[in-house]
Amino acid sequence: MTQPAPAQPRVTVWHEYRHEHDNPRVAALYPHGMHATLAAGLRAHGLTSVRTATLDEPQHGLTDEVLAQTDVLLWWGHKAHDDVQDDIVEKVVQRVWDGMGLIVLHSAHFSKVFKRLMGTSCDLKWREASDRERLWVVDPSHPIAQGVGEYLEIDQEEMYGEHFDIPAPDELVFVSWFTGGEVFRSGCTFRRGSGKIFYFRPGHETYPTYEHAGVRQVIANAVRWAAPTASAPRAFGESAPLEPLPERV
Repeated sequence: MTQPAPAQPRVTVWHEYRHEHDNPRVAALYPHGMHATLAAGLRAHGLTSVRTATLDEPQHGLTDEVLAQTDVLLWWGHKAHDDVQDDIVEKVVQRVWDGMGLIVLHSAHFSKVFKRLMGTSCDLKWREASDRERLWVVDPSHPIAQGVGEYLEIDQEEMYGEHFDIPAPDELVFVSWFTGGEVFRSGCTFRRGSGKIFYFRPGHETYPTYEHAGVRQVIANAVRWAAPTASAPRAFGESAPLEPLPERV
């Protein structure tokens, strides 16, 4: 039987950490990097076992040891998806199949990891024009929506619009509306093997979205939801019979 995660899930926040070095506006919003802000938000919600990893560290900070000690992985990427090594992608994907939770944030919809797990292009419409975003809770009983209220409102965000080329989600928790009239499936869950995945749309780098109290609540809820739980073993390949087989003439 797969062992459950510790009472406090061990979280790794992965961030490509490129925009902060290239864009003064992003550096001003996230002076210690977006990963540090995300980690601080999780700690503020009582998640104490949080580490960070970034693209330019050896093995992107995702060594075998780090992945083995990660119950839930947060992933934010944008301008450097192609710089992520394929062997690291495969290791992350395998860990998800084996039970690690994965939280995919904003533009990480185009990450190699998410596209590999979805099996689709994961493409969408977009516009950076400081739209107001209203995220409506469409599954009020879902653990990820707890403490959020009827909706979240973000004053300025990048617009993502349908069609979002993903498989039908297992559960749809949030749907977004934007000032320009577009809508988007902005909070989607999936299961792959023993692992749980949550895609959450907000988080464009030029806005202080990860300081938003409601956004932080959702991400902390998602981490607790995605943490591994005990499950029956998965067995594959040739198998001996459990009972004696009758002899055949």
